[in-house]
Amino acid sequence: MSVSATLEDCLRNKGSHYKILHHPHTHTSIGTAEAAHIPGDRLAKTVVLEDEHGYVAAVLPSTYHLHLSELWDKTGRHLVLASEDELREMFKDCDVGALHPVCTAYGVQTYLDESLAQQPEIYFEAGDHEALIQMQTAHFLDLMDQAERARFAHRM
Repeated sequence: MSVSATLEDCLRNKGSHYKILHHPHTHTSIGTAEAAHIPGDRLAKTVVLEDEHGYVAAVLPSTYHLHLSELWDKTGRHLVLASEDELREMFKDCDVGALHPVCTAYGVQTYLDESLAQQPEIYFEAGDHEALIQMQTAHFLDLMDQAERARFAHRM
């Protein structure tokens, strides 16, 4: 698969400048950073949460932990992790665990942790477990312009 069709459309529509990096198959974001030989602070991971009102995506560095209580305060919602079965159904063009951060393209409200804006470049899953997108932070922030920026994650 490499790059999901939805992500490809978003990149094309924004005129984004990026590179695709291939790496050995991995199952965790920390493993991906190691396999791709990139700093974990620059690898954005996406966590999908839910409540009775629907879904929310949180995008944060792979070396950070999501602090649910801070996201609850920000959203006013009591969010919990979404199930893998639901994610398969929602994000059909992405492998489970390899979701790219542009979840607004699927109609999912997205929050971007501010710590990513401090990095010189950002890497993120392209939709499978063997390809990453690499782009300058300014291009990443432009791609993520529909996401709300906040602080809800802390370094592990």
